[in-house]
Amino acid sequence: MSFERPLLLLTLLVIPLAVVLYLLAERRRMKYAIRFTNLDVLAGVVGGPFRRRYVPLALFLLALAALCVGTARPQHTTLVPRDRATVILVIDVSRSMEAKDVKPSRIGAATAAVRTFLDRVPSRLQVGLIAFAGDPAVAAPPTTNHDLVRKSLDTIEWFPSFGGTAIGDALAAAVKLGQQAVGGQNSSLAAAVAAAPDEQTKGLVSILFLSDGAQTRGDLEPLDGADRARAAGIPVYTVALGTPNGTLTFGGGGGGTPGPTPFGGRRVPVPPDPATLKAIADRTGGQFFAAQSAKSLQAAYSKLGSRLGRRPGKSEITYGFLAAAAGLLLAAGVLSALWSPGLP
Repeated sequence: MSFERPLLLLTLLVIPLAVVLYLLAERRRMKYAIRFTNLDVLAGVVGGPFRRRYVPLALFLLALAALCVGTARPQHTTLVPRDRATVILVIDVSRSMEAKDVKPSRIGAATAAVRTFLDRVPSRLQVGLIAFAGDPAVAAPPTTNHDLVRKSLDTIEWFPSFGGTAIGDALAAAVKLGQQAVGGQNSSLAAAVAAAPDEQTKGLVSILFLSDGAQTRGDLEPLDGADRARAAGIPVYTVALGTPNGTLTFGGGGGGTPGPTPFGGRRVPVPPDPATLKAIADRTGGQFFAAQSAKSLQAAYSKLGSRLGRRPGKSEITYGFLAAAAGLLLAAGVLSALWSPGLP
């Protein structure tokens, strides 16, 4: 906790001063003797348990301390929305994302988790969406209209899923789209001929990358794409979706272990590639998540949605100390009235 006006903490010196004044007042009272023949009644008037004498005083002093701290404008460090921040969501829509080892399917779990992410991010955060298989395509340009991104998610499964998995190219496309957003360019990704300077993206753009397979196509290797993100100061948060035993049936229905199926198709293993995705996150200063179930994927996206698009900042908590002081003063007054001795 820090203070906007730390010098005002010197007002806490009134606490020991108040204690000294109270003790002087007590000593002054002891100088005057009261002649009263009934000692039992006298004890009930001026005596009383220890807590009845000092608890209201302690509550009053605590309230006074809370007021003194409140005048110094206390603040605590928290995550606050960052202006002009942009997150580029990159989702693998290749054929292997149709595997059902994650319910209802990998792509179905992915889109549901992205919706959770959109529910958690600040409303002024720009969010863009890229779908990729053999080639990346912009499904939604960076925008603060998160409903537009949600609508794009409804059609993301219709994007071409053939042609392999081009992780490196997808990373490069996400970097370019993030640079466009920071530089104020509204042109399409294919028409962009110049990106914003790399310095402008540092601290303002993040990439959230979800894939389930190893690279099988593309001009850039995955770590080459990661190098472009690192050079631009853009962290990449990667999620490896799927289980090691995941399979997909080609040419027929069914599922299960690799090999021929009763319907004439063939089951092909489609395990995720966590090593590559972790290397991308490590190289760019992001974070890696392994999601082998829809629940773990939701947890990862929920956590990221609470953090991305925000920066450490200070939030004033003066009102908390003022409320505490009011409550303590009220309690001190009530107890003092209840426990005050009365004459017969």
